[in-house]
Amino acid sequence: MSTRQGGTSPEPLGMNLSFRVGDKPERVGENRRRFFGALGFDPQRVAIPLQCHSSHIQSVNLPGEYDSCDGLVTTTKNLPLVITVADCLPIVLFDPRAAVLGHVHAGWRGSEGAIVRKAVTMMMDEFGASPTTMVAYLGPSAGVCCYEVGREVADAFLPDKLDIRNGRIYLNLKKANTDQLLECGLRSENIEVSDSCTICSPELFHSYRRDREKSGRMMAVVSIVGNEGD
Repeated sequence: MSTRQGGTSPEPLGMNLSFRVGDKPERVGENRRRFFGALGFDPQRVAIPLQCHSSHIQSVNLPGEYDSCDGLVTTTKNLPLVITVADCLPIVLFDPRAAVLGHVHAGWRGSEGAIVRKAVTMMMDEFGASPTTMVAYLGPSAGVCCYEVGREVADAFLPDKLDIRNGRIYLNLKKANTDQLLECGLRSENIEVSDSCTICSPELFHSYRRDREKSGRMMAVVSIVGNEGD
């Protein structure tokens, strides 16, 4: 996952990887070349969902942009799956036995819509994955320490996904999605959860909640590396 550090864009954008926040395209292009180049990936050969805070997942085997979805699943090697974030939760899913990879963008709407459960189900139904052999990583995102929500959002979640402090309501996105994974049958020891909060780590992460229109965007990327047929 990228951070806000090391980019060519003027602060506060820094290492901004999105063309949709008013940054100059040439700077975004250079930032992407730096980020993907450090990983050994061609920025023109990645798969990127055009995220819309949905719970829709697509199965892909070619690079490009995929409209109206917030998660991708693949069995194709050397096809990086990219999620764009600035507080929402990137979730990596991988079954090493079935060699199937998923990558999900889970904000509160996607979490309410059970996007990670849908991704696990697709990996099982279409590619023979098993939740008992699947591993998951939940990356940096807005944490329950800072992610204040209104009653309309809070009402979409069970009380154990909320923390009420001084009359304010805070949503635990990571718990909401971890619980969905456990309900799908993943083993707790196979789920790794980052303890980083994007909102209260301004030196490291972009955060739309914190900076609003001044916020850049980060990318989380994951790929099955190897030769086809191995």
